[in-house]
Amino acid sequence: MKLRITNYELRITNLLALWLVLLLCGLTVNAQLNSGALQNNNGKAGTFVIKNARIVTVSGAVIESGTVVIKDGKIAAVGATAAAPSGAEVIDGRGLSVYPGMIDAATNLGLIEIGLGAPGTVDTNELGDNNANEKAIIAVNPYSAFVNVSRNIGVTTVLTKPQSGLISGQSAVINLVGSTPGEMAVSANNALIINFPRVVAGFGGGFGGFGGPAPDFNELVRRRDTAVDGLKKTFKEALEYGRLQDAYAKDKTLPKPKTDLRMAAMVPFVRGEKPIIFSAERERDIKAVIKFADEMKVKAIILGGQEASKAATELKQKSIPVIFTNIYNLPVREDDAYDAFFAEAGKLQKAGVLFCIATDSETAVIRDLPEQAGIAAAFDLPKEEALKAVTLYPAQILGVADKLGSIEVGKIANIVVTDGDMLEARTKVKYLFINGRLLPLTSRHTELYEQFKDRKPNQ
Repeated sequence: MKLRITNYELRITNLLALWLVLLLCGLTVNAQLNSGALQNNNGKAGTFVIKNARIVTVSGAVIESGTVVIKDGKIAAVGATAAAPSGAEVIDGRGLSVYPGMIDAATNLGLIEIGLGAPGTVDTNELGDNNANEKAIIAVNPYSAFVNVSRNIGVTTVLTKPQSGLISGQSAVINLVGSTPGEMAVSANNALIINFPRVVAGFGGGFGGFGGPAPDFNELVRRRDTAVDGLKKTFKEALEYGRLQDAYAKDKTLPKPKTDLRMAAMVPFVRGEKPIIFSAERERDIKAVIKFADEMKVKAIILGGQEASKAATELKQKSIPVIFTNIYNLPVREDDAYDAFFAEAGKLQKAGVLFCIATDSETAVIRDLPEQAGIAAAFDLPKEEALKAVTLYPAQILGVADKLGSIEVGKIANIVVTDGDMLEARTKVKYLFINGRLLPLTSRHTELYEQFKDRKPNQ
């Protein structure tokens, strides 16, 4: 019996073969684009000396011509007369400025690669209202394309966080270098993220719906208060869980408490041992967080803070800092001035509230952090305060100021060397150190530029 193949079947076979070839080519290109060499080159370690440079220590006076010594990943010496150790690699910083690396205190970096259209690249959302045991550090992708894009502008450290549900999970402070999440970690389980219940109607706030009239304001307040009462109950249950576990640890004759991973994860936060970051924007919601934190005796940090200056008195009184994330956002009220959010950081500074500026982004918007601080500086925030708002202040708020945020001996060598003011858009980063490693200034953006910079118009 002869096997007969029709022309139609032959065409189908050829199409399938062509599809397989294209698929393999696509996988090869994708592998190249996602290789560690392109997206997260860990640079080189060693002993480095940056001399004859203008050193902006942030925590102290500017040294107009001085030296920074980097050794074993730390800042070994800094000053006008600091000595260079033998065998060090020397960088002549004449005409250049040295800054501490910037810190973005609110991102989803490493947890989201393609927010829309590729659910498998999103690791910020979990089902349920209480995900306290979820840890961002476990899901961080060190080879995210946004690592290089962010650090090449001078952002060396970020807080990355989950974001779904009422209790989202635990954030992590990471340096933007390393082949594993553990290598990147500065503070692996830094703060608990809570989306504090808000007074809001309609889609997006969780208290309204599609179509029909919105509930009246009193009803919205009642719903918010009910949600807050539920959160208080959860906190009290976590406290009780911790007490039972402590009692059993001391006396094994007691009944062994049932293991609850969510409650166990909440214990250090509800005891006030570690901070809780509460997402809140409007004045009434910020004041509600202040009241809640005071009653539950927890360490609170405000995330968002659109109207934080209106609650500045209470924030200062209770020593609650603000991670301000609204520089790029439009005013929310019809009668707000166009610069309402541009000027908010300056108002917080004048009121004596500890604050920092953050992007609250998972994408390349993180690279705009210096520009956002620069905008605030153009709208009544002193320039030196704007610089601290993306260096020293976020380090203080996140509890890592002993390691990061300024150029001081003993701190991690996260150093940025620029040809101008770091908050100016035209300034270029010339040298970059994270964990004392000299890093190449490459990313998908630079690769794209190199590929097309010489292309003629008709090509």
